[in-house]
Amino acid sequence: MLPFRIPIRDWISAGVDYLVNEYAAFFDGFSALVYFLVNNLKDGMMALPPAVMILIIAGITWYMAGWRVAIFAALGLLLSENIGLWQAFVETLALVLTAELLVMVVGLPIGVLAARNDRFHSIVRPVLDFMQTMPAFVYLIPAVMFFGLGLVPGVVATFVFALPPLIRLTNLGIRQVPHELIEAADAFGATTNQKLFKVQIPVATPTIMAGVNQSIMLGLSMVVIAAMIGAGGLGADVLRGIQRLQVGQGFEAGLVVVIMAIILDRITAGFGQQKSTA
Repeated sequence: MLPFRIPIRDWISAGVDYLVNEYAAFFDGFSALVYFLVNNLKDGMMALPPAVMILIIAGITWYMAGWRVAIFAALGLLLSENIGLWQAFVETLALVLTAELLVMVVGLPIGVLAARNDRFHSIVRPVLDFMQTMPAFVYLIPAVMFFGLGLVPGVVATFVFALPPLIRLTNLGIRQVPHELIEAADAFGATTNQKLFKVQIPVATPTIMAGVNQSIMLGLSMVVIAAMIGAGGLGADVLRGIQRLQVGQGFEAGLVVVIMAIILDRITAGFGQQKSTA
């Protein structure tokens, strides 16, 4: 046993305090951007009548996953509206889509860089291992310290929690592109960027979409946890059901989360299958 205590908590607290004090303007600007994205997305979807939104989502589902899943989506969304959880559904969908947009903006470039640079991959891999094994509740602490309470820290915590799968699978997909295709591109005199955007990414798209799928599922699993810091949406209804021991309320909200998860899962999986057969 060591005769002294390693002050890990003090180092972390000091580092967070330094970032909050020195980069407050950056965090405020990022918070405003995230709020603008999620709030406008939510308001845009709420401006449409529920029937129109249901038809749009069902149509997208039909195109991406077939008519059976589209019927399930329509019935599930009608159920969500019928039991009074439509607004919570839209708020949660806006949160998940905004977080996924951030995941793609950050995760895709990092995954591509990891695939093209072995040294960078060796650095980022243990970081991803650390992020994926860290308990989800821990992500709420820095999110609250940097962004306060409300919707924005919920989006940020969801984004960070859902980021690793996309980076991993983007890296894996690009590395698994057949070497013969790369040699053929080189033979035709393709530049590095041409090989990336015209050969590697198109071939790796099904694997990348699997990463998008996994990150969306992780984001939905974070919904209830994010409600603890004021993110709202379906997670808030689940949380109220737990706090008040109202099993029915919690089950209804959880059921709508499951419906949303199935719809988003089938849409992203369908997109990946279309690309693999194209």
